Amino acid sequence: MSLGTDESTSTPNLFTPRHRRILVGRRGLVASTVSSVVLIGALVSIFFWAPGSASVRYYFFNGHDMWQSFIGHPQNGLLSVGRGFFTNIWMCLLCEVLILILGLAVAWIRVSRSPVLLPFRVLATAYTDVFRGIPLLLVVFMVGIGLPSMGLGFLSNQSPDVYGCMALTITYTAYVAEVFRAGIYSVPNGQILAARSLGLTHATIMRRVTLPQAVRTVIPPLLNDFISLQKDTALVSVLGAIEAARAAQIYESATFNGSGLVVASLLFLAITIPLTRFTDGLLDRDRRRRLASLV
Repeated sequence: MSLGTDESTSTPNLFTPRHRRILVGRRGLVASTVSSVVLIGALVSIFFWAPGSASVRYYFFNGHDMWQSFIGHPQNGLLSVGRGFFTNIWMCLLCEVLILILGLAVAWIRVSRSPVLLPFRVLATAYTDVFRGIPLLLVVFMVGIGLPSMGLGFLSNQSPDVYGCMALTITYTAYVAEVFRAGIYSVPNGQILAARSLGLTHATIMRRVTLPQAVRTVIPPLLNDFISLQKDTALVSVLGAIEAARAAQIYESATFNGSGLVVASLLFLAITIPLTRFTDGLLDRDRRRRLASLV
């Protein structure tokens, strides 16, 4: 008798562990497919058969208005949602650079042990506590209305886009600083002690031993913060900055059609969904690496 065969018929045994796994996998695939089809079908049915679905589809999903809102019509006072989205993109990219630099600096100050930096550590702690606790929208208002009213020359004569970037940078730096600090504390203390035994200074240890490992650890949570940052750039519209959400609101108020809001939402999704999947892939790879190191 050979392994995996039936003695009387000499045919493959369908109840070997391998065949059981294949059977269970197929059943799971069929079950998940059926449940997905049923759920999507139910949602589509509700969307198309609800009493007011026709008016909702016309208001939010009108093809003509979606295209018109995307390209805009300046002669009629209709701004382009697509062009406004480029404002969201450059604001996000600029803020990301500033946030990474300032967040790392704040984290470095908070983990330092130098007596000279004690006042800065107190300020850094107060800064992260305050701006992680204040809603971003309130920070946008305080910066966008407060700075122009203070008469500080150059700082008080900037565009709403600049004030929006300042508010986003101030708030997200507090979050990113804590992410960096957590990454720094995740580095095994034995490596730091070994570096000290070699006579390295605190700054050298931080630059050559701690930060390279900490940065690699915190990349996934940093990407999650930047996904939120991309969405929150829409909040600067309250200051009058013309970005995608603001352009969509202008189109909606002028035409009484909200299709531009859907266009703006789709543009944000076109950025955030790939970033989310990329972040999930990094998290999964990091999890596999950590599990492999335990084997």
